Amino acid sequence: MKIKFIPLCFVLLLAFSVHAQRKSRPATVDTLISNYEPADLFSPMFYPERGNDRHAANGEPGPKYWQNRVNYQLKANLDTVTKTLAANEEIEYINNSPDALQYLWLQLDQNTYKKDARSNFETGSAPLTNLHTEGYQIESVFITDDKVKHKADFIISDSRMQIRLPKALTGNGGRIKLSIKYNYTIPGNFGGRTDYVDTKNGKIYEIAQWFPRMCVYDDSEGWDTLPFLGSGEFYLEYGDIDYEVTVPADMIVAGSGELVNPTQVLTPTQISRLAAARNSDKTVMIRNIDEVNSPSSRPTHSGVLTWHFKMSNTRDVAFGASKAYVWDAARVNLPDGKKSLAMSVYPVESAGNDAWGRATEYLKKSMEYFSEQWFVYPYPVAVNEAGIAGGMEYPGIVFDGITDKGKDLYGVTAHEIGHNWFPMIVGSNERRYAFMDEGFNTFIDIYAQDAFNNGEFGPKRDGEYAPGGGNPAHEIVATIIDPDAPTIMTAADAVPEKYRHPIEYFKPAFGLVLLREQILGKDRFDYAFKNYIRKWAYKHPQPDDFFRSMDNGAGEDLSWFWKGWFYNNLKLDLELVGAEYVDNDPKKGLQVSVINLEAMAMPFTVEVVLKDGSKQRMQIPVEAWLQNKLINFTVPTTQEVTKVTIDPDAALPDINRGNNGFVFR
Repeated sequence: MKIKFIPLCFVLLLAFSVHAQRKSRPATVDTLISNYEPADLFSPMFYPERGNDRHAANGEPGPKYWQNRVNYQLKANLDTVTKTLAANEEIEYINNSPDALQYLWLQLDQNTYKKDARSNFETGSAPLTNLHTEGYQIESVFITDDKVKHKADFIISDSRMQIRLPKALTGNGGRIKLSIKYNYTIPGNFGGRTDYVDTKNGKIYEIAQWFPRMCVYDDSEGWDTLPFLGSGEFYLEYGDIDYEVTVPADMIVAGSGELVNPTQVLTPTQISRLAAARNSDKTVMIRNIDEVNSPSSRPTHSGVLTWHFKMSNTRDVAFGASKAYVWDAARVNLPDGKKSLAMSVYPVESAGNDAWGRATEYLKKSMEYFSEQWFVYPYPVAVNEAGIAGGMEYPGIVFDGITDKGKDLYGVTAHEIGHNWFPMIVGSNERRYAFMDEGFNTFIDIYAQDAFNNGEFGPKRDGEYAPGGGNPAHEIVATIIDPDAPTIMTAADAVPEKYRHPIEYFKPAFGLVLLREQILGKDRFDYAFKNYIRKWAYKHPQPDDFFRSMDNGAGEDLSWFWKGWFYNNLKLDLELVGAEYVDNDPKKGLQVSVINLEAMAMPFTVEVVLKDGSKQRMQIPVEAWLQNKLINFTVPTTQEVTKVTIDPDAALPDINRGNNGFVFR
């Protein structure tokens, strides 16, 4: 049925009474009870600080924005007998800050598995005694300063290492080199993000958080040394990573970045097939099921091989390793004629067109959509690896569920590779502000899932977004009205598990949907959001940078929204309290009265159904609530009305839809 939209032309009345057919009580501010206070929601001075020359008032990096950088060289050996990884690490740290640094801090994430780790007590229930390792075993640490190499003075505190320098590292480009020799026992199936697991044809190793990494030093926190407790993820500096992994010769290694020595670790047939995959939109088998146990699928049949990878301008690398991998790949078509390569590795148990046989297709299509819609994927390769991490993201590689199939596999693939945009490209602080990666990534997933194969798996309804499978605007209400629910701005490690997906994924993602579809419109939202991504690519935005970017890029003061939706769980309840014809004449229009009963405000749509069945809609902007708890406006009509509804599409998170409509008798 065709709907006619009416241009906004309404009058707000400061005091009035309404004699609606469905209401016997007069609808006045004095007689209606409301928890809404316009002065609170629209109070000025939302931003606690003015913009500065590092974080500008328009949300962009300022002219004096600085960021430190770190380059890594790693040579690791994976021992499949002892289940250990041993490595030599060379770090080049560049201090671009204006500050002289008397000490350095590094992340030692493997220490989260120790029996005395702080992470054991985050939830109030420590793991069983057999679910631990000894963490990093640091064999030596050296620093090279002014070309002189000497032992470092260091301490280890939980999952951090402090290196105390004999003299301060100068700012504005000062450099220092660190050399660390270490080993650790790889956690088993309790590892969560890094582990090993048995399959029919051998163990699969998922190796992550596998080397000491520099903490971020920024202009917000100085050294950001929050310990790794398990829930809050990562905040890392950008740089170039050159790494070598030595494994038994029968194993395949799939890692972040580009393999730079294929002739040493692959057969001529596999090299030829990879070349074909780089020119194919269809998935090409690099190592098929029949070849998994065939000696001919490896260039040598004994000893070890060293796989050498490089990745530029990245914050991390991870890899999977197994002799059980089936391997396939396909070309990724990026904007402006650019190309990348999507690959998947998985055991024979996961093969099949209803399962991992389509994993590369899912990966490729997600990368193409995100690149076209938001920002071009910057790396030469992306890998989808099957294991028990079951959904974990790193630059250029994702660890997804070994038993996932169909819609579930598509959903986890799109979500995890989407993290290469948030936070791998836009380098926010996951450990403090989970919404800036999980929420933003869930948001872009919503539209990617609608687009994939003409909606084959759409709409997105899963544990991350509207888990009940219904209307997100309805499902989010349970979280909003829950008095125990934390807010979006709660630190990641402080969010109880029952609220992790609702608060870190669902609510921020739906908030962006509200901005895009109800408040700003798609054009203004997309322009502002793309500008935010582009300006903060490979940098470290803070929440206010995002809020300011959207305010300025879209040309709206959205402080009321950030305040109500992100910093608080303010409830929305719009009630239609009256509707009557002007002068009792349908040809003169219908006067409608709406009250805001709760603390949140929103723009909204009102729809009237006319006697002939046609519909008319009017858009009411959020400014209607700047001064008023109760608003009155006139919808132009030329005939009798049979029904009036506010928010007819049920797009707003109204906690009581039972008071949103009225049927004329």
